[in-house]
Amino acid sequence: MNILHIISDMDPRAGGVCQAVRTLIRGLSVPGFAHEVVCLNPKDSAALSDCDYPVHALGHGITSWNYSRKLAAWLADNLHGYDAAVLHGLWQYQSYALVKHLRSAPDTRIFVMPHGMLDPYFQRASGRKLKALRNRFIWHLLERKIVNKSHGVLFTCETEKLLARTTFAGYRPKSEHVVGLGVDAPPPVPAPLWAPGYWLYISRIHPKKGVDLLVNAYIQLKKNRTQPLPPLVIAGPGLDTAYGKKVTELAAGEPDIRFTGMLTGDQKWGAFYGCETFILPSHQENFGIAVVEALACSKPVLISDQVNIWREIDREGGGLVAPDTAEGITSLLTSWLDMPEDRRLLMALAARKAYDTYFTVEAAAERLKKTLSNDA
Repeated sequence: MNILHIISDMDPRAGGVCQAVRTLIRGLSVPGFAHEVVCLNPKDSAALSDCDYPVHALGHGITSWNYSRKLAAWLADNLHGYDAAVLHGLWQYQSYALVKHLRSAPDTRIFVMPHGMLDPYFQRASGRKLKALRNRFIWHLLERKIVNKSHGVLFTCETEKLLARTTFAGYRPKSEHVVGLGVDAPPPVPAPLWAPGYWLYISRIHPKKGVDLLVNAYIQLKKNRTQPLPPLVIAGPGLDTAYGKKVTELAAGEPDIRFTGMLTGDQKWGAFYGCETFILPSHQENFGIAVVEALACSKPVLISDQVNIWREIDREGGGLVAPDTAEGITSLLTSWLDMPEDRRLLMALAARKAYDTYFTVEAAAERLKKTLSNDA
């Protein structure tokens, strides 16, 4: 079965969609399945050097919409040659180009994987009023057509599917499939970066992630409790942004809050293995790859109920969940501090069980395989 993945950007720096595509391809690289990618990266991009499958890199698109005549022409000439095609992400020219050429490939099964881009958060969040109006216009003009004309919409978890139904009028896909998203098992324990026992945040430093809530809650707890708090390690890109500078200013004068910048490879895994618990207080998180990586390392997670995989984690008892408010994040940290050691050990075991049950690459690949093969 020949599968085409359509994505704007395959550079890992572009974020989670690219990482998800790479993971899905790796998990479904089994006999009988062949994968190719068409994207809008330069052909000589170093970001594509580790791809061991054909990548048709057509060069950068124009404007933030990523308009590309080359993509439209390429799809017109090639789409019919694939058994299935998956459109990864919305709100880019790739959606229009695909709708435009559906008739040229009547035997190709088309799927849309929005990767959280149909979440109502983006229509309701403060500071996004103009973008929300733009999205509503583009939805009715373009995106609604590819969603409803495709063979089905693919979701990473049940919550994402339920939320997508509430965002726009005229959402009527032919079918919906929760295929999940697998995350690779961690490598053997690398050398620790720091003395074990700290709290860990790993993600972008971005307003959507609620890092300011975490910093404020930590500082407040440290002032109000006689019990010493473990250090808080905040790792991720974005410290040079306006929001990143705001967060570092909030933490100024607090030596137990440590900013590391982005961690990769053994440094990242060393941070996971050495932490006491992992924290992600996001205001919106479609999946949360770092959350799953923490679970895979048998680390309990403290997350907001806006991390869409919270139901799966809560069901297995692999962490604590609270609202994405100042009070909610403070309650998460307080509950962890007050938790007896024996219960923490049980939660660590449950964290790994949650990973094994819902989030392995093999499980997600099998669900995707059945869907693309029309066996679901």
